[in-house]
Parts: sequence; C-alpha cells; structure tokens
Amino acid sequence: MTGGNKVVAVVGMPGCGKSEVVRCFEEAGFSRVYFGDVVFDRMKEEGLEINERNEQMTREKLRAEHGMGVVAKRSLPKIESFLEKGNVVVESMYSWEEYLILKEKYGESFKVVAVYSSPGTRYERLGTRNVRPLNPDDARSRDYTQLANINTGGPIVMADFTLVNEGSLEELRERTKAFIKTMTTE
Repeated sequence: MTGGNKVVAVVGMPGCGKSEVVRCFEEAGFSRVYFGDVVFDRMKEEGLEINERNEQMTREKLRAEHGMGVVAKRSLPKIESFLEKGNVVVESMYSWEEYLILKEKYGESFKVVAVYSSPGTRYERLGTRNVRPLNPDDARSRDYTQLANINTGGPIVMADFTLVNEGSLEELRERTKAFIKTMTTE
C-alpha cells in the first residue's frame, strides 16, 4: 500500500449515526467507498426500480450467488484506486465475510470504527428520520435480520475503536473529528 494510507470502515446498527461519522471522514479528506453502489449497479443492470424492496432482493440475490463477501470483493478496485491518492473510508460494510476480506487484504492498514447507540435511542431516531422512517417493531425486526442473516455483529465486535452516540449530532461530530485527528497523526 502506498504511503501508509489507511482503509477505515464505519460500522454499526441502523440509526446509530454511521452516515454522519462517514461525512466527518470525508470532510477530513478521506475518499468514500459506498458498498451499496455494488447493489445499485446490479439493480440498474437488471432494470429494477430503486426502492427498498428491490434493494433488499438484489442484495440477497448477489450474496446467494456469489457469497457474503461479494460486495467487498467487487469494491476492491475502487478502494485500490482511491488508496493511491490517500486514505479511504468505507460505508455500509455489514458482513463478517466483508470484514475478513478487507482485513486480509489490508492488514494493519485496515481499521474499523464502530458507532454505538442503544436500541431505544436508535429506534427513536429511525422513527423520525425523513428517508425510510421505521416504527420500533420494524426497526427491531431489521436489527434481528441484520444480526442473523448478514452477520453484522462480527465487524462491530471486532472494531478497533468505538464511538458512543447517545447525545446530540454536534457531540458526535466533535467526538468524531477529535478521533480522526488522533488517528491521522499516529
């Protein structure tokens, strides 16, 4: 890997604040690789309308056909390209298999940042968000599905760092910026 650049994956359960943490990394100069693009590209190839049902169906079909690590494997060329220029932040890494692929490829240059919020806090946030709001029962169901079917727990448990997000958006941003500063000066 060139120049000691890092690949950082931001992980956590729905509604914990991952997207905001990723935004902070981007503001700090990290190039963003969104794993969801692999699914969206497949949907476009198949002429499917972009919606949550088709997204889930396509994601599950890709994993059934090519294994749980397919999204990471298909994202490697983009990660490699960005790494030549600087640090990379990965958004939407969910499965244990994706974690293993990136850890094997990048070793100690690969770091995982988990964002943690309690279920009650996350369910409240998910119920009030503008895009795809979820009621508490749907949010809990989504949690269980991600943990049981996508192996989401592994990357969270193996995270190198954990940011707790039980407060305001500004508190999360401040904590994330401080963390990025210490991480990039190592």
